[in-house]
Amino acid sequence: MTATDTTAPTTSRPVVPPPNAVGESALPELRAMWWETGMRARADAGLRAVFAEIPRLVGTALGIAWRADRTRTLVVAAATVGAGVMAAFGLLATQRVLLELFSAGPTPDRVLAALPALSLLAGSAAVRAGLGIVTGYAQNGLSPRVDREVERRLFETTTAVQLQAFDEDAFADDMERASRGSSSVISLVQGAMNLLAGLAGLLAVTVAVVVIHPLLLVALLVATVPGAWAALKAGHQRYQTYMAGSVRRRRLWILHRLMAERPSAAELRTYGLRSFLLDLYDKVMGVETRIQLDLARRTTTTTAIGSVVGGAATGAVYLLLGVLLLNGHIPLAAAATCVVAVQAAQRSLAAATFQIDRIYDEGQHFRDYDQFLDRATAHMPPAAGSVEAGPLAQLSVDEVTLTYPDRDTPAVDKVSLVIRQGQTVAFVGENGSGKTTLAALVAGLRAPAAGTITWNGHPYAELREQSMQARIAVVTQDYHRWPFSVATNIALGDIDTDAEPDRIHAAAVKAVAHDVIAELPHGYETLLDKTFADGQDLSGGQWQRITAARGFFRDADLLIMDEPSSALDPRAEHALFQAIRDRQGRQTTILITHRLANVRHADRIYVLDRGRLVEAGSHDELMGSGGRYAELFTLQAAGYQSASV
Repeated sequence: MTATDTTAPTTSRPVVPPPNAVGESALPELRAMWWETGMRARADAGLRAVFAEIPRLVGTALGIAWRADRTRTLVVAAATVGAGVMAAFGLLATQRVLLELFSAGPTPDRVLAALPALSLLAGSAAVRAGLGIVTGYAQNGLSPRVDREVERRLFETTTAVQLQAFDEDAFADDMERASRGSSSVISLVQGAMNLLAGLAGLLAVTVAVVVIHPLLLVALLVATVPGAWAALKAGHQRYQTYMAGSVRRRRLWILHRLMAERPSAAELRTYGLRSFLLDLYDKVMGVETRIQLDLARRTTTTTAIGSVVGGAATGAVYLLLGVLLLNGHIPLAAAATCVVAVQAAQRSLAAATFQIDRIYDEGQHFRDYDQFLDRATAHMPPAAGSVEAGPLAQLSVDEVTLTYPDRDTPAVDKVSLVIRQGQTVAFVGENGSGKTTLAALVAGLRAPAAGTITWNGHPYAELREQSMQARIAVVTQDYHRWPFSVATNIALGDIDTDAEPDRIHAAAVKAVAHDVIAELPHGYETLLDKTFADGQDLSGGQWQRITAARGFFRDADLLIMDEPSSALDPRAEHALFQAIRDRQGRQTTILITHRLANVRHADRIYVLDRGRLVEAGSHDELMGSGGRYAELFTLQAAGYQSASV
């Protein structure tokens, strides 16, 4: 078959300003990041909205902790309540000690009279300290359990969704935020428990003060509320400024990577970009510095106002205590205890206000996590079939179509073809013609929007997923560099079978990787990641050999190789394709390559253009027809012919 040529649409070229005209705009607009979500919500919310949300978030945190470890959650709750009770008891004991010490009589008698209350005070302090240790121990044991439960649930979801979910920008953004949300759970749980501890301490002080004298409760509120208001207000200002400067900070982060990391180091020096990047840094950092100075002025003003008001309120409290003392409404011991209570309340309230900000911020991230898990259900694969995928006899593609979410035209458009056992088949075409997408559909990595693909007459949906996967191996052009040993990198090709050294060695030989591996410091046990001690890095061509070995290790009925030799030298490329040709007649292979000389031996060559199948046949048949394949092959072959003199 032949194709009808179409004219590609013209597109306008972007206008690029010269370097000397580029300031901060040299870095393009940045999209919102996952870590900004909670902070932006905190910055936009008023204090009333924050307080309204806190009960729900605390309940959520306690529910997570309860599911993760009921025993430790109960221990923390009991210890927190106990510490609050001990705090109240301690204040009452303090009042009793002071009452005895300030009473009439000889000093030794007063001290002896105060000893029982002093013993109770010391005992309550000791018990409270012990409960603090118990709380810390229980929280330290609870945190990893919470982390494991939440993180595993996220990974169970991300590894189960269909591959096409990752094509959607919204899904990728949601997953970024959910990852932050999973790590925020620990802070959310700890913040909730610390808030409850602070509130328990505050409640204990309130109860003790009311027992001593009800009027002292008013004095307590007057002395503590201004400072708490100032702390929350200053925190609100910091959040607002932080969010306003998020783009600048990310620009600084990008500039840091460009100037201080290995990938850009060579071109930075080659093109003399040092002054250009430093100038960008100065411009961005100059703006950030001015904003931080303005923030310092505003927060200092807020905290100063809070301190002045709080100081005046505390002075008024002491004046009130003096008046009550002079009028005989409260004893001296009660007044002294009130001074201690005010200081304790201020500490507890400061801790509570800090935890409120923390809980609200982390709670927004956790909400992203919860919402992601709910939305991910729409991307889960349909229920798998029960039919076992037997040895491949025939694979049929019938009118298959697939369009990516961000595209208007199909990547694969009504393609039909048949592949039989033992055939070597090639998908060829120019960039963007749909070769890799079609291979992904054949491999079962993507589901077509229309049409069907059958394995021995059974639609993929009817097959048991694990049995089909076991019969297909895929070597992708966008391979992943797994941070494991060489042997493990190869054995990943068939993770459900024993990684026998002989099988690993045989796969490496087929992929022309054995000689490369033998030269590594630890051979097949060499760790392929420079991040770790004794780790090694490989060149692109060496990694491509390891990836090809992974495909050969499975020894599958169907092997799909997408650009397996793009980074190989000619000798290695020849050896690799010889190993592929050795499969011909026994097992089925699908080849994708732009080097058309490597597909001459293929039983069937399918030529794609803009997602449509435009030609099919053997090399000789396609060359004889003079169509697109012949044009591309002749054009490529001309580069290897000697020019006439």
